[in-house]
Amino acid sequence: MSEHVLIVGPGRDFPARIRALQPGTRTTVICQLDYIGKVRVPGENARVIGVRGDAPEQEWIDLAAAVHALHPFTRIGTFGERDQDHYAVIAEALGLSAHSPATVSLVHDKEAMRVRLREAGVDATVSARATDLDELRAFVRQNGLPCVVKPISSSGSAGVTKVVDESELADAFAKAGGSYLGLPNTGVLAEEFLDGPQFSVEAFSELGEHQVVTITRKFSDPETFVELGHVSPADLPDGLREEIHAYVGGVLDALGVEFGPTHTEVVLGDKGPRLIETHVRMGGDQIPALTLDVTGVDVDDCTARQTLGEKVLPGIRATLAEDGPARGSAIWFASLDAAGVLDDVSGLDEARALPGVTEVAVLARPGAEVGRLETSESRVALARALGESADEAVTAARAAVECLEFRLRVPGRRGVTV
Repeated sequence: MSEHVLIVGPGRDFPARIRALQPGTRTTVICQLDYIGKVRVPGENARVIGVRGDAPEQEWIDLAAAVHALHPFTRIGTFGERDQDHYAVIAEALGLSAHSPATVSLVHDKEAMRVRLREAGVDATVSARATDLDELRAFVRQNGLPCVVKPISSSGSAGVTKVVDESELADAFAKAGGSYLGLPNTGVLAEEFLDGPQFSVEAFSELGEHQVVTITRKFSDPETFVELGHVSPADLPDGLREEIHAYVGGVLDALGVEFGPTHTEVVLGDKGPRLIETHVRMGGDQIPALTLDVTGVDVDDCTARQTLGEKVLPGIRATLAEDGPARGSAIWFASLDAAGVLDDVSGLDEARALPGVTEVAVLARPGAEVGRLETSESRVALARALGESADEAVTAARAAVECLEFRLRVPGRRGVTV
C-alpha cells in the first residue's frame, strides 16, 4: 500500500521532499487558514485543509478523521512550531505514531518544562509564572536581579526582556504578555538570569536514543536576546562537549522525546550547561545548512526519511564518524538602528564577492516597514560564509553584512519623505 502522509502545519518544503522519496506517496496538508498561503505548490498535495486559528481541537480531529475514513493516513508529521499541538492530538486520535500531546505541551509551555526538569533533577533553574505585576515583583524580591521575563509560549526571542532594575518590571511584564509570530500568549514567566556563552545543540533521536549532531555557538543581542549570528562547530574542549551531550540527552529523556530532530538552546556558565529552551523540530536561522556544511548530516533529509518510517540514526552516526574537512560555517544577520520604509539595499555584489561568502540575502522587501531589533522577524538581511576555522567563518559573514547599506524613507511631519 502506498503511503499517505498527513502534514500538520504549512510544511515548508517537506511535502515535496516526502513525495519524492517514495514514488506513489501522497500528502495531505492541514493548517490554519492564515497560513494557507505558505503551503508550497498546494495542487501537488492530495488536498489542503484550512482551519480557523481559534477552532477547538475536536474540529481539527474531526476534519482529519473525515479524510482518514476516505483515504487512510499511514504517517503523520509536522515541521515547525506552529500547529504542533494539533498534530499531537490528531495523531493520538487516529492512532498514528507521533510525539505525545504531553511531550509537545511540555516543550511549548516553558513553565511546565522548567518544573519537569527540576523534578527530574536535570536542571535547577529557578522560575515562576507571574499572573500579574505583583507576582513578578515578589519573584524579584525572593530571587534577586537580574532576571529574565518572557512569554510562557513563544519563539524567535519575541517578548523576552532582561530586567536589571525593578523600574523595568512593568514594561517587561507588558511585553511578555503579548502574542507573537502567530503563537497565542499563555502567560508570563520569570526566570533567574543565566550568564555565559550560548549554544544550540542539534540532535536527532530514534527509538528513545539521542545523538548530538553538532553544537553551534550562538551570538545574541544583549538587550533583546535576538540571535545576531551562529557558527558551527562551536569551539569547545572535548570535556565540555561531552558534558553538553550528556546534559541534552537528560533533557530530552525528561521531556519524553523519542524520535526526530531537536533544537536545544543552552547557556554554559559556572554551574555547567543550563537550558534556555528546547524544541521538537530542527533549528531555524539556516542552522541545518551550517550543520550540513560541517558534518555532512542533512537533518532535513533525515527528518523526511524518518517520517516515512526509515531508520536514520545508524546513517547519521556513520556520517559523523567520517573524517571530513575541518572548517567552520557561519551565518550573520543585519539589523537596523532606525525605523522607516525600506527603499533600497546596496552593496550586495560587493558582499557576495568576499572570500568565503556563500550566500547573501535580503529578508525585507522594498516597501516593507522595518525597525529596530525586537524579534527575529526584525532582521533585514543575512550572510553565510565558510572558513578554515569557526572564527574565520564568522569574520567573513560579518564582513559581508557590513558591506550592505539600507536606504529608508521616513515620513516627515507633513508627509514628506526625508
